[in-house]
Amino acid sequence: MSYACPWAHRALILRELKGLQDTISVSVVHPHMLADGWHFGTDFEGATGDQLYGKTHLHEIYTMHDNGFNGRVTVPVLWDKKEQRIVNNESSEIIRILNTAFDEIVPNDVDTYPADLREGIDSLNEQIYEPINNGVYKSGFATTQDVYERHVNTLFEALENVEAHLAQVGPYLVGGVLTEADVRLFTTLVRFDPVYVGHFKCNIKQIREFPNLNQFTQSIAEHPAVQPTTWMTHIKSHYYYSHNTINPTRIVPVGPL
Repeated sequence: MSYACPWAHRALILRELKGLQDTISVSVVHPHMLADGWHFGTDFEGATGDQLYGKTHLHEIYTMHDNGFNGRVTVPVLWDKKEQRIVNNESSEIIRILNTAFDEIVPNDVDTYPADLREGIDSLNEQIYEPINNGVYKSGFATTQDVYERHVNTLFEALENVEAHLAQVGPYLVGGVLTEADVRLFTTLVRFDPVYVGHFKCNIKQIREFPNLNQFTQSIAEHPAVQPTTWMTHIKSHYYYSHNTINPTRIVPVGPL
């Protein structure tokens, strides 16, 4: 996994929430994703290298699974050590797997997708995924003014809607408890002011200017299971260093405080 990636961050939070730290090991890639993709360099604090096979790049793990693989090499990857194959590399599915699949091995009463809240969770996920989780990327990687403006305006309309929703139901999105909907939103919001405002030009407002979204983000960031998963050094270094078409100087800003 990568500390920088919001999709991988979801899975790491679920691993902590479910108490699976001793059951599922983690290999953390280097935050700089360059021409050969994610790599296992260890010259950055927190980057562990490939602790299973000593590979240098994540694409080698994918070809271990399928020698003919030629698709996108992404994080997170849930890997079966016994079968030596990829179980899943889609974060939305991995967090569902982690939520229930290991309960007989590591009993845990945390349920981030409870049956009585699933309709509400699914609805919020749909409202958040495309305009917010993906919206920051659509804005940031837009190459024409009209495309950028369309996506950034959609993004901030969705943020305003979630701000209003939290004002009615807070502190969490659904049912007054922490669910996967909160985790999926949080990993975008925690990156917003340090990265997306400047690097992706998502600068109509900062999250700190939304009272409810700001409180929501701070509250989850301080959760004991979330604190050890949030590495701002990896987050900032990855985005500002890896996207040389957006930031060719690769200068990483020192702020915001």
